[in-house]
Amino acid sequence: MSLSQDPPALRLHVDGPIARITLARADKLNALTLPMLQALDAACEQLERAHGVRVVVLDSDHPQAFCAGADIGQWGPLTPAQMWRSWTRMGHRVFHRLATLPQPSIAAVHGMALGGGLELALACDLRVAEPGSSFALPEASVGAVPGWGGTQRLTRLIGPGRAKHMVLRSARIDAATALDWGLVQEVVEAAPLLSARVHELAQEVAQRAPEAVQLAKQLIDIEAGGLSAETMAAGLAQALPNAREGTESFKAKRPARFTDL
Repeated sequence: MSLSQDPPALRLHVDGPIARITLARADKLNALTLPMLQALDAACEQLERAHGVRVVVLDSDHPQAFCAGADIGQWGPLTPAQMWRSWTRMGHRVFHRLATLPQPSIAAVHGMALGGGLELALACDLRVAEPGSSFALPEASVGAVPGWGGTQRLTRLIGPGRAKHMVLRSARIDAATALDWGLVQEVVEAAPLLSARVHELAQEVAQRAPEAVQLAKQLIDIEAGGLSAETMAAGLAQALPNAREGTESFKAKRPARFTDL
């Protein structure tokens, strides 16, 4: 079924115990939009109730891109308040929902996985890539920071030093490096084989006792929470007009005249 606009930019297909979420905005390298996030949210809601589904595969129908990230044309013009209200909050919520699905999830990555695209793959439990894949969190190069959990999930996977190498330098790494660092679990030699290998892995997981698999996933993820909402909120608040008003009124020793966002 389709879970986005017409034509659908995200599709959900269920085949027995295996569900497949496919990014399908090929003309924009699957750059994520708010409707796509809403569609992913709807797909996760459906999968949470799909007791017969045991594994979720996340892939792309673009031959050269998994996902180029969030569509900068949509979020670039937003004010800090609008960014927090829409993009940041929704992305965090939807990616967290994907990460905490009862079923294990596998990202099939070919081509680029950049910014929000890498964060999307990081929200899955396993990642399999083809040799031409590349991975990056390049937000600092456009004056932004990873906003959908990338710093936390990436750090837990590859360690703080390597995460800083990628984030602070906007460095892009290839599939071989991603495998060596533990960002992906396997590299498969060709794109057609990637789909076959991911399906094979999904079938392996689906053949295990579903309750045991889901409980084990939750046990492993117990220590994986704790995205720093306090730090994010503090940074956002400082960027808003009321923060300047508060500082100015304090210096002027007058009552603050705060306005609605």
